[in-house]
Amino acid sequence: MAFDTRELFARLLKCEAGGEGIDGMAAVASIIINRTNATEGEFARVSNGGDVRAIIEQPNQFTCLKTSIGGAYNPQNIYNMVPEDIHYEIADWALAGNTVSSVGNSLFYFNPFSATCPNYFPSNIGVIYNRIGDHCFYSPTQAYSKT
Repeated sequence: MAFDTRELFARLLKCEAGGEGIDGMAAVASIIINRTNATEGEFARVSNGGDVRAIIEQPNQFTCLKTSIGGAYNPQNIYNMVPEDIHYEIADWALAGNTVSSVGNSLFYFNPFSATCPNYFPSNIGVIYNRIGDHCFYSPTQAYSKT
């Protein structure tokens, strides 16, 4: 089933950050917009001048876009999500170019399943910026520009 960009974005928000509340979902949406606006590194090449859908669909970026992981079915995927009004509202807000200051220029995030965030995102391409809920957000380092 093909989704338009708005629907895809809303489903991704519910899947990736639905349990993180409005602030967490807005932070994840901001990461997608930040990647779309990146002027260097892999996200600049992937977004090709601002293509949100290309950022969302970039291979191996979002677990929720995978229907299987390691050969096992992944039930938490966008095809199983039914977005609610709040997911569409945040997607629309982000698609209008908005971001939250709580993530700054961060391009990366993940849930460490720990009370603390590592100082660096894997491969040292990001440095910790903030934690919102269960997710740690990372600003790009000089190493990112070489990706």
